[in-house]
Amino acid sequence: MSDTNIQEVVKQKYGEAAKRAASGGTACCGRGAELSGCDPITKDLYDEMDKAAVPDKAVAASLGCGNPTALAKLQLGETVLDLGSGGGIDVILSAKRVGPAGKAYGLDMTDEMLALARENQKKAGVDNVEFLKGAIENIPLPDNSVDVIISNCVINLSGDKDRVLAEAFRVLKPGGRFAVSDVVVRGDVPQNIRKSMELWVGCISGALEENEYREKLARAGFESIGVEPTRVYKVEEAREFLAAAGLDPETVGRQIDGKFISAFVRAIKPASNAACCGPSCCA
Repeated sequence: MSDTNIQEVVKQKYGEAAKRAASGGTACCGRGAELSGCDPITKDLYDEMDKAAVPDKAVAASLGCGNPTALAKLQLGETVLDLGSGGGIDVILSAKRVGPAGKAYGLDMTDEMLALARENQKKAGVDNVEFLKGAIENIPLPDNSVDVIISNCVINLSGDKDRVLAEAFRVLKPGGRFAVSDVVVRGDVPQNIRKSMELWVGCISGALEENEYREKLARAGFESIGVEPTRVYKVEEAREFLAAAGLDPETVGRQIDGKFISAFVRAIKPASNAACCGPSCCA
């Protein structure tokens, strides 16, 4: 699919998910989610204290694969941007962590998710939050304007990940942190099997192989790059989905077992632009 078509599919699926969450359901999406009841991807990402701090609909709308707000080590007074903020759970949690002197932005291109997020913000009673409409490939914020970028299983959905990472680099302040949860592939997986598995792991396929993710971050200008697994998906968890997709779990098991992971991906924008060679500083 073209980048435009990918965006339209993402908008449609996440718009439908937002409507389900807004009406009191759970924002599962994709064939695999319907079969598995959203497990194992979105289960138990937030502890009871985090869930108590946000409205129920924000929890129900979560389609992430991790908890970047807990892993990013946010500090009081920082400015945070969540790429693909959905129903707003990570933005609200970030706003509480950075406190009144800080700011949390949420960026999403789906009207239904933005409406749900603003409703959740109002219910949560947080004022240091602003939700922006836009695509993560074109962030509507100025250069060097945020301290931390978070994202929760969204960058894998983009058809132009190089552009996303370049934009993330641009809006981060020197010394700023890139701290996202995402789906990552480890090693080689046959293309037909990989596509089916990615549709199980997330709403849309498109996960990067681990070394490719590292290379793209470095090319964008980032340093101190790390990929830390937070969950490794086993073939037993996907057995029902694989069978429904017409794949034999026994045959493909050895090719996929342990190769799809949720990971915390982190990197730093160099404190001095002169130290980097990314597109934002060596034009």
